[in-house]
This record gives sequence, C-alpha cells and structure tokens, in this order.
Amino acid sequence: MRLHRLDLTAFGPYPRHETVDFDALGQDGLFLLHGDTGAGKTTVLDAVASALFGTVPGVRGEAKRLRCDYADPNTATEVTLEFTVQGHRLRLVRSPEYERPKRHGDGVTVQRARASLTWVGAAPSGHSPDGLIRIDEIARTVQRLLGMTAEQFFQVVLLPQGEFARFLRAETGEREQLLERLFGTERFADVERWFADARQNRGHAVQDLRRQARE
Repeated sequence: MRLHRLDLTAFGPYPRHETVDFDALGQDGLFLLHGDTGAGKTTVLDAVASALFGTVPGVRGEAKRLRCDYADPNTATEVTLEFTVQGHRLRLVRSPEYERPKRHGDGVTVQRARASLTWVGAAPSGHSPDGLIRIDEIARTVQRLLGMTAEQFFQVVLLPQGEFARFLRAETGEREQLLERLFGTERFADVERWFADARQNRGHAVQDLRRQARE
C-alpha cells in the first residue's frame, strides 16, 4: 500500500483543514514524522487509520472522540485519504459520529457517521464505477484489498504508543502476553501445542508397541 494524500478537517487537535502530501514527503524514499509532544504527530496516523477503518488504535479508539473540540460548530469533521493498493488508486472519505449544535433551536444532535470509497481512474472489474457509500461494504472492500483487519493493521503497521510504553514497564509474564496480543503470535503457540500433543500420542503408541512385544 502506498499513501498519496491525506486531508483532515476538524479532526483531533486540528480545528481547520490540513493536508499532508505523502508523495512529496516520500520522494527520497523515507521520511520522519517528528515534533514536540502534543504537536499532533499521532493524530496524523490516527487520521490514516480512521480513513481506512473508521476507528483508531488504542484507548483513543475506545473514547470515540475524534472531533476537534475547538472546531467551528458549522465545520464538519472529515478525513480524506488517497492511496494505492494492489495497483488501484482509491479515495476514501470518512466522517465519524459526533455531536453538533442543532441548526434550529437549542441543544445538540448526533451527526451520523458516513463514508465513501471511489476509484481514482477506472474501477476494477466487478465494482461499481460510482464507488461505495455503505459503511459495511467499504469495510469489507478495504479489508480484502489490504489483506488485514483493523486490529491486524494496528498490530503490524501502527503500534499504539501506550501499548509500547506499557510493554517497557511490564513484568516478564505480562510482556509475553502483550507481545502475543500485539504481534499475533498465537499461531506459534498453536504449533507448540500441536507438537506437544503429537509427541504425547506417539509416546503412547510406542508404549503400546513395547507392551505388545513383551507379551
């Protein structure tokens, strides 16, 4: 997957519209995302995750507060991501669910989450040229194209900072559990159990053969 452009509006600590041109940043192959604490580095990564999956990693995703508290009430929270995957360039637009002031009268109302996925250029075979607007269809399409669920993407690509800090302070047993969860090592434990069961079964078979030989 290659990122091309990210636009975010009223997202995280950014009250206005901001743009990140990944094509310009990546001209030399690698680039570093850096800045002071609280500068908004993690928000850029959260915006990418939000565009792809409609959620962000770690406790920030559990809080479900992606809208900027300082944004103009009439400014909609929205993230747009252009990226290429499997030879197709796509544009993903998402707006999370958030509360906003009512347009008429007092109080607030809930602005429902919405999303759209369009193909930049010709749509691949089997897909509508107009793109997708149903959130569940977009989720299935993104997961199929990336080959990863949101949880797997966060484990492999966007390691949550809080999880890493916790890992550094953890005891040996807890660190092992964290590694298993972060990097999906359950399959290795499954292989170990398979070998242990196979060894036990073969041992019982050998004992039976020795008993038969003695008899």
